[in-house]
Amino acid sequence: MSVEQAPVHRADFDQVMVPNYAPAAFIPVRGLGSRVWDQAGRELVDFSGGIAVNVLGHCHPALVGALTVQGNQLWHVSNVFTNEPALRLAKKLVDATFAERVFFCNSGAEANEAAFKLARRVAFELYGEEKYEIVAALNSFHGRTLFTVTVGGQSKYSDGFGPKITGIKHVPFNDLDALKAAVSDKTCAVVLEPIQGEGGVLPADLAYLQGARALCDQFNALLVFDEVQSGMGRSGELFAYMHYGVTPDILSSAKSIGGGFPMAAMMTTEKLAKHLGVGVHGTTYGGNPLACAVGNAVMDVVNTPEVLAGVKAKHQLFRTRLEKIGEQYGVFSEVRGMGLLIGCVLTDAWKGKAKDIFNAAEQQDLMILQAGPDVVRFAPSLVIENADIEEGLNRFERAIIKLTQA
Repeated sequence: MSVEQAPVHRADFDQVMVPNYAPAAFIPVRGLGSRVWDQAGRELVDFSGGIAVNVLGHCHPALVGALTVQGNQLWHVSNVFTNEPALRLAKKLVDATFAERVFFCNSGAEANEAAFKLARRVAFELYGEEKYEIVAALNSFHGRTLFTVTVGGQSKYSDGFGPKITGIKHVPFNDLDALKAAVSDKTCAVVLEPIQGEGGVLPADLAYLQGARALCDQFNALLVFDEVQSGMGRSGELFAYMHYGVTPDILSSAKSIGGGFPMAAMMTTEKLAKHLGVGVHGTTYGGNPLACAVGNAVMDVVNTPEVLAGVKAKHQLFRTRLEKIGEQYGVFSEVRGMGLLIGCVLTDAWKGKAKDIFNAAEQQDLMILQAGPDVVRFAPSLVIENADIEEGLNRFERAIIKLTQA
């Protein structure tokens, strides 16, 4: 028996929700593939992917099928017990990566929290309590818990919450000399995003990551890669570290790993994982059977030569057209990124106007993203149809035309 639902409107948000978000004026109610429909039945092309989460678009049959089957079997048992979907997914991740051990949780912040706690625990147990410093990059983003937001190199997110976690240094991204000056015998970890996401879709230089690896080896520190946004096929490889041939000691993954279902993972080696013994760290929902069933389906689809090659081909479709739009209308100075994590850097004349472009795109029935005020970001489904790319970019160009002619 279905219960009649009371109608809801965008204005309700301002009445019942904490005002830490400022969502768009429309409410999406249905999605299929790379199309979304709002309450009025308007159809939009989705280039935002739920901020790099909807790795297979909306309502992909493999994910819907996995969730439906598991939903009729077992939802939750806690980590007092284990479950089959979690073990299957952990095995797939171990087989596909450098990792030998996996810790499941529910969000990128939790995966990074686990990574940072592990790094400090390893240093404490092997080298003593003086080795606790974490070196991270300016303009990085690692989550919103007090620990992760302090490691993230954007003070606007960490100021105003009382005393910060100490022992954290920040250096400019892609500046190896600055990194060398910051790392010492007190350093327990160097934390980097192979592609800075929120900081502007900025890929790391190969020499920078190689240098970071060498420094960590020299000073007995751990190299932590935050692949919350760049992982699970988004770069055109299963994880972005594979592009570089630089292997971390710890890797965090979230967003795309659940394809829209909240889940995350922290991956590491057997040797390091031993430092998280029974009771040292935990989570109630982590490794939930529903989440892991969906994660298994994501892995089965994404980690295939066809899909990963498709990501690289679709990148070229986006880049070619976006560079042309940028040149023709004078809006972008650079198009950068990897795979289907793409950033368009605004020219001096358009600096600070990423939100205006976001709004103009929405008026043309297109969902996009920002990465700060100066970068327009695209993070669509990895299996987005080429016809949807073309249509979405046509709408994007119409938005740019309207803005530049205003």
